[in-house]
Amino acid sequence: MDPVHVLGSLGGVALTRSLVARGAGETAIRGAVRSGAVVRLERGLLALPGADPELVAAKQSRALLTCISAAPRFTLWMLRPAAMPHYWHSNGRRTHSCVSHRTALTHPGVAGAVAALPDVLLHALLCLPPLESLVMVESAYNSGAIDLTFLLRHLVGNRCGKARDVVAQVERGADSLLETLARILFRDAGISTETQVWIDGIGRVDFLLEGFLIVEIDGLAFHLNSRQFKKDRRRDNSAMVQGLPVLRFFYDDVVFAPEVVLAQVREVLARGSLRWPQPKRPGFEAVEPPPWTLDWRCGSQNRAGSAAGIPPAAQ
Repeated sequence: MDPVHVLGSLGGVALTRSLVARGAGETAIRGAVRSGAVVRLERGLLALPGADPELVAAKQSRALLTCISAAPRFTLWMLRPAAMPHYWHSNGRRTHSCVSHRTALTHPGVAGAVAALPDVLLHALLCLPPLESLVMVESAYNSGAIDLTFLLRHLVGNRCGKARDVVAQVERGADSLLETLARILFRDAGISTETQVWIDGIGRVDFLLEGFLIVEIDGLAFHLNSRQFKKDRRRDNSAMVQGLPVLRFFYDDVVFAPEVVLAQVREVLARGSLRWPQPKRPGFEAVEPPPWTLDWRCGSQNRAGSAAGIPPAAQ
């Protein structure tokens, strides 16, 4: 089999023995190297010219790309890119300036340079802050790429308790990273939060808080589509006619100013709706968030961290 074709199927970089195992003869490999169609990076390691440097670095470490470093390979949501590479190692080799994962793979035998999706998510759950791993798992779950029961079967024992708590918060229905962030923000504040609710005469709304406040989360695409803008304004009018107030928040609001979002939500909840004025329910009181809630502006579990690593704009 053509070594170039085999290397391409393996992501552009692979161990020589992986090519041989897939039918590429040693004579053909030597010929490809002589012609320049294949580059011998080091003994036992081959790559195509121009191979992805991130994958090359992983293979040079005899590792697999995993956790947050592998998220873009599966188009998973992320709060921020990896500060340093996350590798899964099966040997004693250690690469400096990396995060090394060594738990046994659930899908061994991966021939390329990237771990299988279930292992990527399990590594994230055991490594990352809860909110960062939550958005990765939820994006995979919403796309149908992972079964939560599979993850839970591999998260046993006391050291996996926090990871199981994160999986328990995963839900279907979020259309974007922003909706997931907003849902966690509202629920951590003790506000009764329903997601993707159908209301007759209005349609499906992103959130219904305390049974009457509609909250919509608008991504970047909202600003670029005039037809959707008009449609949403007409929906807002229909909601007001029915006595249901509407608040709309954007990327900058959810990511950079969550405390302002909560303050405005609580103010409207305290006033009540035209149908149900002046509610007197516990959900309208300010509630301290649980201890693990991140400082959204810095991505740290310490609420007094520095402002760094702001996530890219979500669609």
